[in-house]
Amino acid sequence: MKTIHLTYYLLITSMLIFSACTNYLYEPMRVKEARLGAETQHYKELTKLPEPKEKIVAAVYKFRDQTGQYKESQTGASWSTAVTQGATSILLRAMEESGWFIPIEREGLSNLLNERKIIRSSRANYTDQKDQLLPPLIFAGIIIEGGIVSYDSNIKTGGAGVRYFGTGSSGEYREDRVTIYLRAVSTSTGRILKTIYTSKTILSQQIDVGVFRFVSLRRLLEAEMGYTYNEPGEMAVKEAIEKAVIGLIIEGIEESLWQLLDESELQSAVITEYKNERNENTNIDAFGINTQNRRATFGVGLNATARSYQGDYVKAKPFAGGELNLEYSSNSRFTLMSSIGAHEIGAKDAFTTTVGYADIGLKYKLLNYHITTPYLYVGAGTVKELKNDFDNDIKYWEYFYPHAKIELGIEHLITNKLGIQASVNYKHILTDNLDGLEVGKFDDFIWGVNVGITKYFSINKKPKEVKQKMGELREDNNNNLWSRIINEKSTKSNKQK
Repeated sequence: MKTIHLTYYLLITSMLIFSACTNYLYEPMRVKEARLGAETQHYKELTKLPEPKEKIVAAVYKFRDQTGQYKESQTGASWSTAVTQGATSILLRAMEESGWFIPIEREGLSNLLNERKIIRSSRANYTDQKDQLLPPLIFAGIIIEGGIVSYDSNIKTGGAGVRYFGTGSSGEYREDRVTIYLRAVSTSTGRILKTIYTSKTILSQQIDVGVFRFVSLRRLLEAEMGYTYNEPGEMAVKEAIEKAVIGLIIEGIEESLWQLLDESELQSAVITEYKNERNENTNIDAFGINTQNRRATFGVGLNATARSYQGDYVKAKPFAGGELNLEYSSNSRFTLMSSIGAHEIGAKDAFTTTVGYADIGLKYKLLNYHITTPYLYVGAGTVKELKNDFDNDIKYWEYFYPHAKIELGIEHLITNKLGIQASVNYKHILTDNLDGLEVGKFDDFIWGVNVGITKYFSINKKPKEVKQKMGELREDNNNNLWSRIINEKSTKSNKQK
């Protein structure tokens, strides 16, 4: 009965956890009515763009899927495309909503021309307006071209799960990515005015929980619950296109391709945020990871430590201590680090002594570009023991013992110049005499735990641009100096003549 009750409790707990996630389940219990299409996050930015001095007449002939990919299927061949084939309609709507363009019909141009022929024919045969001409079609100042150039599946996959005695849960995720290019072409010269590149990830998630267990000899309890979320591919394409239209407008303003109605709007929030994002994007890789080195060249760290000796005596006691670290890195994952510190070691009812140490080695930061990164340190150094001379009432350092050290930790940056870290380390003493007792064939060693803070700083250097400008100024000054000397000489010679 206890087993049955425990299983029921686990099942009820799992159901309660998932009931808290009802916002994500969206179980289709009934037929839903038609509704207006959902808007993306960039739609608000699109509609908040400053007003143009004059709207741009633009044509879109075809903004098509250039990937040629089909949806993945686990049951057989699928002839459904991976991305929407209606990207032209999405682009035209984004251009219209921005308030910067006058979109004209070009995708269905043949239909439009046929309809105009029907109008002229009907007027000629059945009305008195046969001599009345139709107004001319509007011609475009620019053509918007491009397309969906890439659809990458499974750029990131992962998951986690746990199961105990037939009861457990698991979760999986997958990320795809769609990429588009958008360009504006002048119809008068054929010049490509601007090209914009945007991408959007498409997230898929699956979470489930289940119980499968015999609660008695002939009683099997089985229960399952879960949900799957797949981000709509059409919404991802829509968001990428809207972002590209925003970029095309803002970068066109910067390059004076088109103008604002009010030049003071150049400092508006939408334009400023776009510029900041563009500057940050220079350090973002294809997976959205900031590749800029967050940590400066030099670092000084101060740690509080706890150490426990393991050797020939039993009942070793842990002791607190302190440690100072110095780091140097040349903008890579590898860091040269040296440490000095002191702490006590001892065993209950046996001995207690103070040791100091110094070591140097390499520290490898696995995710150096991230705010939080695990790291591995390998180094070597020496341990010194503090002895007491009771006769003369003095203390002195004696016995230098070499050691090898390995440390595994994690660091988190509070700011780009201040980080906190925690680690565990193992220090192997290359002797069995650290505790003054040599018994057995194994060397003494010390386990430790560190918690501390590191301050990063760098030496300010003049950027290359500043150096180059200073060099140009020096060159200009020298040229001016020589020109003044030549002018003075020519003036003196003319006076003498």
